[in-house]
Amino acid sequence: MLLELDRVNAYYDKSHVLQDVSLEVGAGEVVALLGRNGSGRSTTCKAVMGLVAVKTGAIRFHGKPVTNRTPFAIAQAGIAFVPEDRRIFPNLTVGENLRLAALAGRKGVWTEKRVYEYFAVLGERKDKPAKLSGGEQQMLAIAREPMEGLAPLIARNVEEVVRTIRSEGNTILLVEQNVHVAMSLSDRGYVLSNGRIVGSGTIAELRADEAMMQRYLAV
Repeated sequence: MLLELDRVNAYYDKSHVLQDVSLEVGAGEVVALLGRNGSGRSTTCKAVMGLVAVKTGAIRFHGKPVTNRTPFAIAQAGIAFVPEDRRIFPNLTVGENLRLAALAGRKGVWTEKRVYEYFAVLGERKDKPAKLSGGEQQMLAIAREPMEGLAPLIARNVEEVVRTIRSEGNTILLVEQNVHVAMSLSDRGYVLSNGRIVGSGTIAELRADEAMMQRYLAV
């Protein structure tokens, strides 16, 4: 397994938001985190990145513990995080946004040139301020990450982007509000409710469990 969460518990003040969350993501997989708003999906990704403290339990990457390491150290290890709010620097050019990310010192084949091969629209705007459409901003947010190891993605309306990224065997932990889109992009999935894993399996297995799909995903 590339990424493992083993009985992870996390809190916001006194609120117990993640309760014994265990999941695994294998190299080259796309694994969906499914659940309603407030189920704990985003918090799980933030716990992986060290943005939310883990009180008990363990997180391992390539078999090595990364629990509660700093976000910088986790990024250096090869885990990239694409948040929903994108965090683009609009007063910098598209190219400058990418080069700023490169200063973090991550090494790999995910170069600025390769970004433009993936996302031609960004290449067309590389010397222009990053005042982009919503979809283009999401492309830039994803492009800033090296995709060398695991990418916990909180994605919206970027189906083709995710399909392109996964086509080269990259590993993705995906949070997407649209259950049908998430399942169409993924190999396996975990269902969260109130901070607990309440279901898991291949996408075919999850689809076959109509009662669980109705109860926790309302589809």
